[in-house]
Amino acid sequence: MNLKRILRHLAMTQGQVNRAFPRATLAAVEQAIRASEAAHLGEVRFVVEGALDGAPLFSDQSARERALDVFSQLRMWDTEHNSGVLIYLLLADRQVEIVADRGIHARAGSGAWAANCRDMQAAFKTASYQEGVVRGIQAVTRQLTEHFPAGAANRNELPDKPVVL
Repeated sequence: MNLKRILRHLAMTQGQVNRAFPRATLAAVEQAIRASEAAHLGEVRFVVEGALDGAPLFSDQSARERALDVFSQLRMWDTEHNSGVLIYLLLADRQVEIVADRGIHARAGSGAWAANCRDMQAAFKTASYQEGVVRGIQAVTRQLTEHFPAGAANRNELPDKPVVL
């Protein structure tokens, strides 16, 4: 167990999450997702979680493991083209994880996602949350547009609204 991490998570409040992601920022993220999905056949979701609690925290669950859980809970794998992409932020750790469904991951590979996560984390270090997330969505959009360009039947399969846990 990492005591510093546990204390950081226990000290994270909903107020801190709301200050980092006020309604205007969440609306801008939703608009960025909506614009993104007009350009490709993929589905993009953004989730910010303030902190882990209970068993996940005390078992030292990583941001990656949590992102995989959230990907499954949001049924991101249940899209027609297997092209769902989750951008997950664990705010207490300032860790970003991108989980891509098998269809897009097979084409884009993990290198593109890792670079995008690093870029977003750099923005978050300066508290540029809206800018970091929107740039991250734009980077995901480039990958999805390249591998799954929009077609005639471009329907929205998953909600565009960001999720705050």
